[in-house]
Amino acid sequence: MPSPADLVALGLLLCFLVLVVGPDGTHGSSRGSFGPNNGAAAPVSNGICATSVTIHGYKCQEHEVNTEDGYILNMQRIPEGRVGWSSGGGNKKQPVLIQHGVLVDGMTWLLNSPEQNLPMILADNGFDVWIANTRGTRFCRHHVSLDPLHPKFWDWSWDELVTYDLPAVFGFVFNQTGQKIHYIGHSLGTLIGLASFSEGHQADKLKSAAFLSPIAYLSHMKTALGVLAARAFVGEITTLFGIAEFNPKGHEASGFLKALCGYPGVNCYDLVSAITGKNCCLNASMVDIFLKNEPQSTATKNMVHLAQTVRDGVIKKYDHGRPDYNLMHYGQPRPPAYNISNIARDLPVFICYGGEDALSDVLDVQQLLDHLKFHDVNKLSVQYIKDYAHADFIMGINAKDVVYNQVVQFFKNQQ
Repeated sequence: MPSPADLVALGLLLCFLVLVVGPDGTHGSSRGSFGPNNGAAAPVSNGICATSVTIHGYKCQEHEVNTEDGYILNMQRIPEGRVGWSSGGGNKKQPVLIQHGVLVDGMTWLLNSPEQNLPMILADNGFDVWIANTRGTRFCRHHVSLDPLHPKFWDWSWDELVTYDLPAVFGFVFNQTGQKIHYIGHSLGTLIGLASFSEGHQADKLKSAAFLSPIAYLSHMKTALGVLAARAFVGEITTLFGIAEFNPKGHEASGFLKALCGYPGVNCYDLVSAITGKNCCLNASMVDIFLKNEPQSTATKNMVHLAQTVRDGVIKKYDHGRPDYNLMHYGQPRPPAYNISNIARDLPVFICYGGEDALSDVLDVQQLLDHLKFHDVNKLSVQYIKDYAHADFIMGINAKDVVYNQVVQFFKNQQ
């Protein structure tokens, strides 16, 4: 039986990763919904375009993108607005790349109606929209030589998303469009964007960046559960599962979630809002839709890396747990940090965060902004929404008016 500290650590990891875009804490039935799943990839004929885009009257293309380390990623392209709508921009619509969080995929951007979800709003405003899906998710379980049943397929953390996935999708979109790209990230999508741009990657392909509910620094989570989990020793969490793939619909994760929910003082019926903050503006019908489509698998190593970020309060590369291992990988006994201050000062940046967000806490966002204090003042836009929490940015029923219209205007200002 895992120790209390292990259970708390698992609780944070599971909620942090599964529920970064999850609904407010009204769906305690998630215990039952995380049933076993063999994790097999669905055919693209039943992919995101067919199930969530073309049915609404939009054109949509499915694309495959190879990373340098051999993963085959799936992307969706919505090249224009709804049938009959014209931007007058011909074929030179500005490309926008949208990056989701962890243990979800690009479907999460499309759960609301076409009038309320960000990709279709962007398409209807004349942008060429590209939706990224990271390795390990349902349509990205392919590799040139590795099988997802083999542990080696899952030997990666968000470092590899920075080093391989993001450059691959940026390069593909740039080659297809011949134009610099607007980037949008939510939750982990902000972290990998910030880390990548801080190292100068994509500089020749990036036009601007919008970060919604950024999770760069995670030292000020407001809940007792978060504080305890941040202090827990998570470097050995892989021994709890003994598997390389973390599948939240699998037997192992489901069993540990039930153990966590049975621990005294842990109320799983309010666990989501306890971790993400109380989301103000979600439609209750989104709960069932979300649970039908998500969560998705990720690497257990990726979970550990995220837990290290929470625990240490530093944005740094994966810590291999021993100085000699780190020395072998990085040439130094401790993993190097990503220096956010190195992001190009003339890069147009839009940051939007909420006052009720327990993951992207106000104090942590202020720390991020402090690292951008030398950014060109006319290139940095910041929006604070007092009553928004983490999931409101992705599925809020009023997100169009509160957030998305501002994102659209920000991008149009860069034209």
